[in-house]
Amino acid sequence: MRILIMGLPGSGKTTLAESLAHELDCNHFNADKVREQFNDWDFTAEGRLRQARRMRELADKTDLAICDFVCPLPEMRDIFNADVVIWMDTIKEGRFKNTNQIFEEPEEYDLRFTSWNPGNLDIVLDYLGDDHGRKMDQRCDQAYAIPESIN
Repeated sequence: MRILIMGLPGSGKTTLAESLAHELDCNHFNADKVREQFNDWDFTAEGRLRQARRMRELADKTDLAICDFVCPLPEMRDIFNADVVIWMDTIKEGRFKNTNQIFEEPEEYDLRFTSWNPGNLDIVLDYLGDDHGRKMDQRCDQAYAIPESIN
C-alpha cells in the first residue's frame, strides 16, 4: 500500500509522515532525503517527474510505505498512483516561489487537513482502520534501504 502525504513545503507533511510511519511500524520515504541520496536536486518538470517515478519505485518495494513529497502536479500524482492521498492544505504559500506557482490543488484525495494539530494522526489512523475498511496488520519487518539503482 502506498500512502502519499502531499502539500506545499512547510505544510507538515514530514511531521505527519514520521508519526504515522512510527505508529504503523512501516517505511517512510521523504522526498528531500531521497533527493539527497541520489544527489538529484533538479526541480525542472523532468526532474520532478523523475522524482515521482523514484518515489513510486521505492514505495513498490515494500508492503506498506508512507511517502511525503510536494507532488505539485496531477501528472506526478498519477505516476505515484497512491492508494491513499492525504493533502496537507495547511498553508497558502510555501518557501519556494516556483513550487507555489506550479502547485495545483488535487481534485481527488482521501483526507485533507487545513490546519496542523497532533490530532491529525488519530484521524489518519481511524481512516486507515475500521472507518476505511482496512486493517493495518501488514507491518514491515525491517526498514527498506534506498537502493543506488533507482534513478
